[in-house]
Amino acid sequence: MKIELPNPDGEPIWLEDGSLSSEPEPAAAAPVRVAYAAAHIILKDDATQRSNGAAGSSSADAIEMVDWDQTMAFRQHLASHGFGIAEAMDTAQRFELGWPAARRLIEQCGELDLETGFIAGAGADQCDEVVNTTMLVEAVVEQVRIIQQAGGIAIILPMPWLCRWNCDEQQYLEIYRSIIEQSEGPVLLHWLGPMFLAELAGYFPGDSLQRILDIDPDKVRGVKMSMLDHDLELEVRRRCSERDQIVLTGDDFHFCSLMEGAGTTPTRSVPLGDRQIPTGDFSHALLGVLDAVAVPAGRALRHLAVGDVEGYRRWMEPCEKYGQKVFEAPTHLYKAGLAFTSWLNGHQRQPLLLDRIDLDRDLDHLLDVARLASKAGAIVDAGVAAERIELMMAGVHR
Repeated sequence: MKIELPNPDGEPIWLEDGSLSSEPEPAAAAPVRVAYAAAHIILKDDATQRSNGAAGSSSADAIEMVDWDQTMAFRQHLASHGFGIAEAMDTAQRFELGWPAARRLIEQCGELDLETGFIAGAGADQCDEVVNTTMLVEAVVEQVRIIQQAGGIAIILPMPWLCRWNCDEQQYLEIYRSIIEQSEGPVLLHWLGPMFLAELAGYFPGDSLQRILDIDPDKVRGVKMSMLDHDLELEVRRRCSERDQIVLTGDDFHFCSLMEGAGTTPTRSVPLGDRQIPTGDFSHALLGVLDAVAVPAGRALRHLAVGDVEGYRRWMEPCEKYGQKVFEAPTHLYKAGLAFTSWLNGHQRQPLLLDRIDLDRDLDHLLDVARLASKAGAIVDAGVAAERIELMMAGVHR
């Protein structure tokens, strides 16, 4: 089905059912890339009435605003297309959500017992205030243990306190060493750029990242790169490969080529928990964009698994173009495009985000998101999506 919608400000909006392609599915094969979808949270229909907007919502408010059934059903949807879940990350509005709701996300995700597994962010947001490095280390270690008890792999979230305290390279090394030594493996590191959280400017000063990765490669299995810097990721990936560590790309602008890599078939593997992960001159993935393009991106990875690089590009390159629009500056608003696409596909009854930051993306941006989602094959039912776009154009949910 193909549907045209009027667009007063530009070219017509064409929506097409992407999941009804007549192209044959690739043959089943073992995955050659591990991919985790950083999943957003779905709010209750009345959440807008209980959020106080710019003033922010408290942790107690946030946990009551989440529609837990829909949120968990959405994670099962992502897993059904071959993706692990990256839980309680920035995509789930972790910095607005607070620890009580984040912990519930982690534990409920664990209870789903997904075959594709899950990774979750370990931070220190159970503390009302972090006053010194000892408190910081103890808090992160506590969250690492909670994640592992729930059945997940912990990824150590960036710690804004290190920027606030103007820590130098040696202090980063000492703090991370303490966390690593007090934690069971495996764990991963997370490098999140200031385009996602402004106060992280200057994170991992000097050669601190590489020195931290050197501490215990058997325990620290790699790093998730969310710097939107293609060349930087290649350099980090080269040095990680020397230690048999992996890079999970978080680059929503360049992930297609970063995941493809040199295009050679992996011949080695490295452990990640109870799994053996193929390794080579390529990145694996932990991406927010996969939240919205699970259907076509899953298809792309199945083509790659059978060595069909052209098929991989044919499906994944439009997903990347969609990601470039959703993550355009101001980048931290990308969750609005993800929730909007989820709503168009019927996974939720409204496209709201905590503190209504969805309102910070204008209608023209969202219409472009819809158009590119359709071109990527990420619109499941064009008729339903068209009805919802017409509602938004009429001012509903705005």
